[in-house]
Amino acid sequence: MSKDGPVSPLAPTHFPDLPAIAGLEAAIGRAGFYKHDRPDLLVLRAPLGTKAAGVFTTNAVGSAPTDWCKQALAVTRGGTRGLLVNAGCANSFTGPDGDAACKRSLEAAAAKLGLEAREMLVASTGVIGVVLDDAKIARALPDMKLAPLDWPSAAAAIMTTDTFPKGAGATCEIDGVRVNIAGIAKGSGMIAPNMATMLAFVFTDAALSAPILKTLLREENETSFNSITVDGDRSTNDCVLLFATGQAKVSPIPDAKDPRLEGFRAALSRVLVDLAIQIVRDGEGATKLVTVNVDGAVNDASAKLIARTICESPLVKTAIAGEDANWGRIVMAIGRSDQPQQRDMISVRFGDLWAAKNGMVSPDYDEVRMSAYMKRQELDISVTVGPGQGKARMYTCDLTKRYVEINGDYRS
Repeated sequence: MSKDGPVSPLAPTHFPDLPAIAGLEAAIGRAGFYKHDRPDLLVLRAPLGTKAAGVFTTNAVGSAPTDWCKQALAVTRGGTRGLLVNAGCANSFTGPDGDAACKRSLEAAAAKLGLEAREMLVASTGVIGVVLDDAKIARALPDMKLAPLDWPSAAAAIMTTDTFPKGAGATCEIDGVRVNIAGIAKGSGMIAPNMATMLAFVFTDAALSAPILKTLLREENETSFNSITVDGDRSTNDCVLLFATGQAKVSPIPDAKDPRLEGFRAALSRVLVDLAIQIVRDGEGATKLVTVNVDGAVNDASAKLIARTICESPLVKTAIAGEDANWGRIVMAIGRSDQPQQRDMISVRFGDLWAAKNGMVSPDYDEVRMSAYMKRQELDISVTVGPGQGKARMYTCDLTKRYVEINGDYRS
């Protein structure tokens, strides 16, 4: 059980064993941003020479932490040694007072780590519109003991309405040298592309420059965190930060297109996609994990917009919650996506079962078999919308009464 209710039925059976990233130290504590007793503060120190890159929400409101990170990464050209994360207060829409509180909290954390504030990155998650009480952080820091990074504890410290901690890892080789990748994430509601109420921190011991990290992260983010949606709302605080400590010694790599990075790119993609899907598995009130595949679109961008429209339709999502293969709602969503399509080529499939083919109900549609399929916890929906080459994949979940309960009670 989580603090706020039962663990999602879609949760993994256990937290994975993640590869160690040499030189990472962390301390976890309780600043008191929640009424109940739970960790809500994480500080992390990385080795000298660590580089970092980030991708951030496109929500126009933004937040003090995302503003700081963008500026810090630009000023230091990706040179980063520390990270401060708090849960329970987003410090968004808080004006100059929020900016000042963010800076003071970073100065306190940097002092503990023996760093300068400009070497620190920061992330906050929680209630919007409340200025961060940085005094709580300053009071908590002295009792927090640095130790080699413990992944499960770190993942638990950054949770909000999450019901389970999220982690993923992978290994690969660059020039015959083993390279490790490991990361944690949080997210459960207010989840949509570009990005979501989610934070993710991914680390590798590879020696990669900040420009390479930025390129890889932006590209692989499109098929991971920018391909999930729980409720269609993207938050003010989202960020994914990728750190490279350089502890695994490999020959210098000049750019992100270097063929020696092929294995690393694939491993990074696996980690990001794994973390992203775990967020959907923990969608507030979710009982079904749904993968939506679209093909036949005029291009990939159009296919993604069609997939997103399907994934975010309340009528589609509630039908899935009711285990009803109401494919007419999917056709409706395709049509209202405002994307090019050919009606007489639209086809819809649930798993291997055809519901519609070429613009009409499938001649072999079987309600009994379809109803049995809909009882599964993990569903695949595939649609064809025309003769084009565009395709996309997105992940979503169902919409249940529990989602309303969680969000109706969020601040009470």
